[in-house]
Amino acid sequence: MSFSLYIAKRYLFSPGSSNAINIIAGIAAAGVVIGAMSLFVVLSGFAGLKDFSLKFSNYFDPDLKIFPTEGKTFTFTPAQKEKLQELDGVAEFSEIIEERVFLEYKDKQKTAYIKGVDANYPKVIYTDSILVYGDWLSNNDFHVVAGNAISRELSMGVEQTYVSLLNIYVPRPGKGIPSNINKAFSKESVVNVGIYNINEELNHKYIFSSIHLTRKLLKLPKDAVTNIELKLAPDADEADVSKKLQQIFDNNIIIKNRVQLNDTLYKMLNTENLVSYLVITLIAIIALFNVAGAIIMMIIDKKENIRTLYSLGANLNKIRRVFLLQGSLMTLLGTIFGLALGLTLILLQQHYNLLMITSTLAYPTRITAWSFIIVFLTITTIGFVASLLASSRIGESLITEK
Repeated sequence: MSFSLYIAKRYLFSPGSSNAINIIAGIAAAGVVIGAMSLFVVLSGFAGLKDFSLKFSNYFDPDLKIFPTEGKTFTFTPAQKEKLQELDGVAEFSEIIEERVFLEYKDKQKTAYIKGVDANYPKVIYTDSILVYGDWLSNNDFHVVAGNAISRELSMGVEQTYVSLLNIYVPRPGKGIPSNINKAFSKESVVNVGIYNINEELNHKYIFSSIHLTRKLLKLPKDAVTNIELKLAPDADEADVSKKLQQIFDNNIIIKNRVQLNDTLYKMLNTENLVSYLVITLIAIIALFNVAGAIIMMIIDKKENIRTLYSLGANLNKIRRVFLLQGSLMTLLGTIFGLALGLTLILLQQHYNLLMITSTLAYPTRITAWSFIIVFLTITTIGFVASLLASSRIGESLITEK
């Protein structure tokens, strides 16, 4: 064991000559522990919140989604469909048609989007996970599944008969202002057979229907689609599949993965995580500079010992290293203890739901290796810098003055 490390350990675990020194050292150590614990809890909380926010998109968004480069629709020919079926890495795909529509149910109205899907859609998306009441679409083209929020706004439940119909209107294509308002819109009357629940935004946005109904409503040809949604095989190379898709569609498509489809949400969550990390780190910096204060007070308290060490042959660098190591050891031990406390709090939250968002929903958390690494590196680096600044205060004047 080196000379500086041996003396640093003795100074760290032995009490100072006065209660004031001991209290200051205790406050500094507590600041390290609380800083490490707080930062770990915040990072674990945001990791859980991110998983919770993205869980619904994992149910609803496909692995890859194809968009046209121009316009709303593009042609999906039988030859392209055959090539897509044979493409390695693609497990399933579904043809999609989306358009904005006007809904009318009894005396209530609402604008929304209709999403026409084919029979293969449940193989691409976890429809069983989003459906909360009623049934999913069947072979009947005049059945729809509405969002929970749409159902509430229209006071529309799940119907089993054609007594109460939901009217769907969409403007007819053409130029100028039609003289007869009845000819300005295409209309279909349907029955709502199910209610889905994803998140507040999507619950307000979509009603699902068969792709045949949507094509009929929009007067689109049989090979026209607005999107194609794909589910990839578990071992698929996303970049390779995207490259082959571009070849199939002659580079006339845009391909987005799940992250790109939720780009705004990812950016918002990452920004919130970064801001919270910086705020807690700033607080930790303020707390950890108590370590510098404690080291300076310890230097003053051990002035006579420092002169003795100098007289015995220890040079200034070795003496400075003693207090640098003392502060670094205090930070290291405090970080480990703070991480242990933070881990305990997170485990208690996961098992006993100490903090609730609502009466039935506990605040989500997730323990990750990155949280341990980030906290450890952040706190120990700040503690080392604080200790280095404090130990650099030792100079010839401290040793030679009477």
